[in-house]
Amino acid sequence: MLSDLEIAQKAQMKPITEIAQSLGLSSDDIDLYGKYKAKVSLEVLENFSEKPQSKYIDVTAITPTPLGEGKTVTTIGLSQALNKIGKKSIVCIRQPSLGPVFGIKGGAAGGGYSQVVPMEDFNLHLTGDTHAVAAANNLLAAFIDNHLHHGNKLNIDPFTISWPRVVDISDRALRKIVIGLGGKTNGVPRESSFDIAVASEVMAILALTTDIFDLRARLGRIVIGYNKDKKPDKRQDLQCAGAMTVLMKEAIKPNLLQTLENTPCFVHAGPFANIAHGNSSIIADQIALRLSDYVVTESGFGADCGMEKFMDIKCRYSGLIPSCVVMVTSIRALKMHSGKYKVVAGRPLDPGLTSEDVEAVEKGSENMIKQIENARLFGVPVVVTINLFASDTDREVETVRRIALENGAFAAEVSEVWEKGGEGGRNLAEAVVRACDEPQDFRFLYPLDIPIKEKIEIIATKIYGADGVIYEPKAEEGIKRFTDLGWDKLPICMAKTHLSLSHDPKLKGRPRGFKLPIRDIRPSIGAGFLYPLCGEMSTMPGLPSEPAGNKVDIDHQGRVVGLF
Repeated sequence: MLSDLEIAQKAQMKPITEIAQSLGLSSDDIDLYGKYKAKVSLEVLENFSEKPQSKYIDVTAITPTPLGEGKTVTTIGLSQALNKIGKKSIVCIRQPSLGPVFGIKGGAAGGGYSQVVPMEDFNLHLTGDTHAVAAANNLLAAFIDNHLHHGNKLNIDPFTISWPRVVDISDRALRKIVIGLGGKTNGVPRESSFDIAVASEVMAILALTTDIFDLRARLGRIVIGYNKDKKPDKRQDLQCAGAMTVLMKEAIKPNLLQTLENTPCFVHAGPFANIAHGNSSIIADQIALRLSDYVVTESGFGADCGMEKFMDIKCRYSGLIPSCVVMVTSIRALKMHSGKYKVVAGRPLDPGLTSEDVEAVEKGSENMIKQIENARLFGVPVVVTINLFASDTDREVETVRRIALENGAFAAEVSEVWEKGGEGGRNLAEAVVRACDEPQDFRFLYPLDIPIKEKIEIIATKIYGADGVIYEPKAEEGIKRFTDLGWDKLPICMAKTHLSLSHDPKLKGRPRGFKLPIRDIRPSIGAGFLYPLCGEMSTMPGLPSEPAGNKVDIDHQGRVVGLF
């Protein structure tokens, strides 16, 4: 089997102008970035406003192993498969961060014969959106420290400043820093930090905004800290929001690419799914829904993370209603959730994960059952798909299918889109079409007009299966402050590990008998949510002992090699 990069480099791509034309877009609707990439004008939304919206599919997953379970592969492959069965489909996904690309994960354009191309561009700088996010973020950071240097007229309390600088590289040495050293001309000394660029609130805003004016308003609402009277200091107070908007005026336009089978693909935004909401942009989805019959989008991590935020945050702000959820699972992940096997990134798989073990699959299916329940809480039909590996046996696959159907799944189908592209997802696509025709009963998990604690407890007990919530003093203080400031009507964006339904990554399967600890709660007022922290959360990853970037190079012809 060829590597993902080798497959991608052999792709027969069409000029992006042809992909645009297949969607009904003219040359006036796109800005070209070379032959195979383009940005789409926001005026398309108005131009196609009379067209009915298409079916809206969210691809999520069970709680994944550290290696992932093929969610992006399935998202891309399903969209290709829908086109195979005669449905006009568009796929919408996030742009990957350079941190994971050069860290543990490697490329993130899908895999096998279900990829977005050009794969090198997709995984690297693309059209520069993430750099625009970083520039806007860091401009505000510079404005903050410049304000302190020139007398601090807003009376900002430096000890409350929470706005970090960002860079789109995993660099643990920058997690905690001291700035302003070297004398008066170099600014005011204080402790600060770096996050990875995709963890910036600016990135979360990009994914949730609906137009350039909404973007300007959201950037103006960002809270960077508090003054000495304990009132919030906003970006607008520093007169920086306008300049930040200008830096983002091209980044707000979705990027148009294609898959290996020339299926149109919108790539836009890339917020973290543990700290932020982990979904691609509302704007890309809104445009895609006017240009096709089916739109397939993806939520980060498992259904307890990205899908819950897709429903309760993204759908609230977009007004869009999902038609169906596709739940990706794998035999190896279910075996891991049995507690019998461990999966460690960078180490060889336990031989038991590639040998038949129906008993482990049955026990580990508790996690899948809970995640099906989680999706059904929103009143949306669930199609389970088993991302097939060569070592999976018929008995194991049939066990998963039976358990899924017995526990509320609308359908359960095998996916072979990694090996066969769209052809390997025909049965899945047909099941998804049937599910999308089911009666709609969509509902949010909680209303916005209830107290902050009540929202947190609904998520903790209904989605994670906790017996209750424990609030540490810092969280109690934050909840009171945010309630007093009138921010208690915002949705909740839980920040927790993606490796367990609970807050503890070691608790696999379906944890029971635990209480969810809330260490702190922080505001993302520009993005439009509050995020409680369940345990320690890192917003700046570190590189592993053998980074994936070690293998990335150019060959004698100048082509990229080693990119996954």
